[in-house]
Amino acid sequence: MFGIGTQEILLIALVVLLFFGGRKIPELMKGLGKGVKSFKDGMKEVDSDDEKGKTTPNA
Repeated sequence: MFGIGTQEILLIALVVLLFFGGRKIPELMKGLGKGVKSFKDGMKEVDSDDEKGKTTPNA
C-alpha cells in the first residue's frame, strides 16, 4: 500500500511509546475511539437526513 512493513510499524510504535509513555497511550486510544464513534454517529445522522429528504416531495 504505502510500502510500510512490519519493521516500520514496530519502529513507529516504539517511538510513540517513548514520546507518550505507557500511561498516556490508553488515554490517547480512548480519545481516538470516542472521536471515531462521534464521526460515525454524525455520518449516520447525515444519511438519515438524506433519506428523509428523498421521501418528501419537492412542492
